[in-house]
Amino acid sequence: MSIEQHIEELRGELRNALDRGERKWRVAELAEAEAGLKAILNEPLD
Repeated sequence: MSIEQHIEELRGELRNALDRGERKWRVAELAEAEAGLKAILNEPLD
């Protein structure tokens, strides 16, 4: 699974999260995945 697909999956899970604790966990996971994608996109090309 690509990181973009993972982010979309996390967004879907966040939309469906009913519990406050689960939402908090999903937000943290999504932020981590988005930061990872940003880091990948900002890597210099050799």
